[in-house]
Amino acid sequence: MTQFIRFHKKISRHIFPILAVILLLGCNTTGGIRTLKLAHGLDVKHSVHLAMVQMSKDLDSISKGQMQLEIYPNQQLGTERQCLELLQLGALDMTKVSVGVLENFAPKMKVLGLPFVFRDREHSFQVLDGPIGQHLLDEGEKYWLKGLGYYDAGSRSFYTKDRPVHKPEDLDGLKIRVMESVTAMDMVNGLGGAATPISWGELYTSLQQGVVDGAENNPPSFYLSRHYEVCKYYSLDEHTVLPDVVLSSTHTWKKLNEQERQWLKQAVDLSVVHQRKLWAISEQEALDAVQEAGVEIIRPDKTLFAEKLKSNLDKYKEDKAFYELIKAIQETK
Repeated sequence: MTQFIRFHKKISRHIFPILAVILLLGCNTTGGIRTLKLAHGLDVKHSVHLAMVQMSKDLDSISKGQMQLEIYPNQQLGTERQCLELLQLGALDMTKVSVGVLENFAPKMKVLGLPFVFRDREHSFQVLDGPIGQHLLDEGEKYWLKGLGYYDAGSRSFYTKDRPVHKPEDLDGLKIRVMESVTAMDMVNGLGGAATPISWGELYTSLQQGVVDGAENNPPSFYLSRHYEVCKYYSLDEHTVLPDVVLSSTHTWKKLNEQERQWLKQAVDLSVVHQRKLWAISEQEALDAVQEAGVEIIRPDKTLFAEKLKSNLDKYKEDKAFYELIKAIQETK
């Protein structure tokens, strides 16, 4: 109970107007049909949303109409952080968030956001779909967050307004937007930039007004957010391979019977496979589109960035359990 009270005190004041609405909406059963509310912050053209639409169709089919999803995209019900807070309170059933935001709620998840911890995309899938990935999903339950699966969110790279980034030194003095993530802030600061946490919904205006000089994200997010209209340099250093995580509130999970849990997990698993296929297509389409719009695509020597960030991993040696987790990821074949 004390832990719950401390958590309540931490919740940002602006969440309660949203909460008042959501409390009227949560997991419910009407006429024998279980309806779950799922919220996320991305555009309806994004592979994540399209995969969730397919998840909804699959859940309806698998359950023969006994379970349904209602999907709220585009931050209709709040930012990623707010949606996680609502899950913890049991006021929202499901969401999708970046690991970079989730690490503030489930600390071990930050291992997935460390720079250059994965060799490539296939290595990341081996980790996420194996025992390490499941262990990290299970960790969230103590924080009222039930991890259900990992979506592909590609690799994150830098995009900037006024000067290209060919090497780490080109970031010196630049204000770079990051998520509310300690690992992301450490990474940008370690490369010589000035990490500046700003919410995703405020970023376009912040770039326009010069609040920040650039940001870092994957190609579809760079494209669909229209940030390419402001930033004309995209440097594919691919410093992090940061997955998205599909989550349920543990409060919701406990309300579901065993059959309903199986239906939901099966629908999520199918959506993971579907989303990863959609992602691969959307990533190339995004790069082609921004290049056509006048963005200069830069492919720098990634080893220069990885070398400068080596100390970011070394500092975790004092935490033996966490450092063992890093080594286990690096040694996964």
